[in-house]
Amino acid sequence: MDGWFQWLEFLPDNAFARGGAGFTVLVVLAYLAYRIVLSAALRVVRKVVERTDTTWDDSLLQRRVFHRLARVVPFAIVQMGASSVLPEEPAEWVRRVAVAATAVILVRTISAFLAAVNDIYEKYPVSEGRPIKGYLQVVTILSYIMGGTFVIAALVDRSPWGLLSGIGAISAVLLLIFKDTILSLVASIQLSSYDLLREGDWISMPQFGADGDVIDVSLHTVRVQNWDKTVVGIPTHKFLDHAFTNWRGMSESGGRRIKRNLRLDLTTVRFLTDDELAKWSEVALLADYLAEKRRALQASNAGKSGAPVNLRRLTNIGTFRAYIEAYLRANDRLHPDFTFLVRQLPPDAQGLPIEIYVFTATTAWGEYEAIQADIFDHLLAVVQEFGLRVFQEPSGADFAALARDPRA
Repeated sequence: MDGWFQWLEFLPDNAFARGGAGFTVLVVLAYLAYRIVLSAALRVVRKVVERTDTTWDDSLLQRRVFHRLARVVPFAIVQMGASSVLPEEPAEWVRRVAVAATAVILVRTISAFLAAVNDIYEKYPVSEGRPIKGYLQVVTILSYIMGGTFVIAALVDRSPWGLLSGIGAISAVLLLIFKDTILSLVASIQLSSYDLLREGDWISMPQFGADGDVIDVSLHTVRVQNWDKTVVGIPTHKFLDHAFTNWRGMSESGGRRIKRNLRLDLTTVRFLTDDELAKWSEVALLADYLAEKRRALQASNAGKSGAPVNLRRLTNIGTFRAYIEAYLRANDRLHPDFTFLVRQLPPDAQGLPIEIYVFTATTAWGEYEAIQADIFDHLLAVVQEFGLRVFQEPSGADFAALARDPRA
């Protein structure tokens, strides 16, 4: 570029005047070149990108990769022209600063390029199970470390490789500084390798107040949007140290479990009378069950006499349990192929638990709650028909009634 600045010979024989004028012109030329690249070259690039059918180049444009790369142009011009307009020592300093600035711009361009790569990758279905955002962030961190090394090397006029070799001496300090990053990288690899966590999964992690959908999985943080719309940020490496529940299996199975029990008052459990047997035999859900039971009891009791305890008899609790199962079998909103249990749990101070263990035919939260509520609405209302009573701790009203009438 020496020929471009021959006009400086017409200026007074003053190094400062010539250097200042030449450097000013050089900066103006560099700025004009930058504006030309932005207005002309990048405009052409934008039009080409808009006309192509591919989408990966759109991501590069949206992340401003080309715009950041264009900033290299003015510093390259300053670097090449500094020795033509400035004395040797100032020119050397200007060159060093220009090289350092170029390194910073290239690092920022690499960062934008990696972000665009992640955007492109997330458009493919495979990204749902194999996110690469954490790995790209590691590469970004390494590029910043390399860029910082090159900046320092340029400013002190040393070989960057010599500076990098010195990093080994402070490796312990670097390990301490990047401890969380290293742990998070290991966690990201394990979470991805074993497919433990994906964006969009519903997870529960009570120790961190998380119960909702995963909205972002990055190197350092997993962000979870709770059902109340609050967002919790959990360090990625914490997923290796603490247990968490991923509800993806439930969502993919097509059924969601109902596991709830009714606690019945033990003092209301008794044998059925003949009138009650006749009454319940007319109920469609129990007709077949009672007919089969009657035949089995008649065969078992044939030839037996004496005290009633010697005979097998039907109980209201057993009949109620049979009714619950028949009622649930008739519900087309429950999944017939999954575990289907109506069982008796050990009695305790709160009564006799009758547990319902079934699965709905949907995983939608609202529908699941509606199905569950409908089932227990009906059972709570019908339980008294069997001469049973739901156990409930005494309330203030109970004690008030007892105070009014001690015989109650």
